[in-house]
Amino acid sequence: MDWLDAVAWNADGLVPAVAQDAASGEVLMLAWMNRESLARTVATGEAVYWSRSRASLWHKGETSGHFQKVVEIRLDCDADAIVLRVEQAGGIACHTGRRRCFFNLLEGEGGARRWVSTDPVLPGSPGASHGG
Repeated sequence: MDWLDAVAWNADGLVPAVAQDAASGEVLMLAWMNRESLARTVATGEAVYWSRSRASLWHKGETSGHFQKVVEIRLDCDADAIVLRVEQAGGIACHTGRRRCFFNLLEGEGGARRWVSTDPVLPGSPGASHGG
């Protein structure tokens, strides 16, 4: 059996992929992969995802320079989710110019709950030029 066949692809032929900082363990982002993007990731050693909005392959960092060097790839027990342990170039994983995509924190209680942005847009990032 081909190693790609071991992945439990969803009805759209995709699997969620979590990018995690290899050194700190911090979750940087969630993206999607198809068979070709996972195969290219393995072949190149850099994260390649499937962009659902553009319906095309997305080599992370191709336009921003914020490549993700893959250190390790893991498949979960149900074979329906992948974790990529990566070294994040430039320290920026999010298209908003932040370190990670998970920068909104739920704060407050009851009806006063709200999402609060906790991470700054990093200097020199594409997000810094247009305010995030």
